[in-house]
Amino acid sequence: MKMKQSVAALIIGGFFGAGLAMAGMLNPAKVQGFLNITGQWDPSLMFVMIGGIGVAAIGFPLIRRRSGPILADSYSWPELVTLDRPLLLGAAIFGIGWGLGGLCPGPAIAVLSIAFWPAALFTASMLAGLFIGQKLKAAQ
Repeated sequence: MKMKQSVAALIIGGFFGAGLAMAGMLNPAKVQGFLNITGQWDPSLMFVMIGGIGVAAIGFPLIRRRSGPILADSYSWPELVTLDRPLLLGAAIFGIGWGLGGLCPGPAIAVLSIAFWPAALFTASMLAGLFIGQKLKAAQ
């Protein structure tokens, strides 16, 4: 990775982590409160999702109009345009993990900075799952 890309990734990652912290997404109890629609539901994270959807709805069309990215040679757009079994299974596993642990990959990595040991266990489990998934996919 080029130096400019590394610096940009560090700055953008810092802003992303700060945004996650400000939104309360580093607190598993807050996330689980949002996912608990049959109990004491906390709808506050819905505003985070609405904000993300709004940024994406405006940003993606603007990015697609550009001839190329600023800090890379070309764009890397997803190739899969249909729903398939691995995608749906992965989404289900992600959702179950998010609901049980109250963390997803971005917040789990960000919360490691405050030495929250359950996040370390979650992150280690996530990395193990990614490794196993890659091995299973390569074996097919």
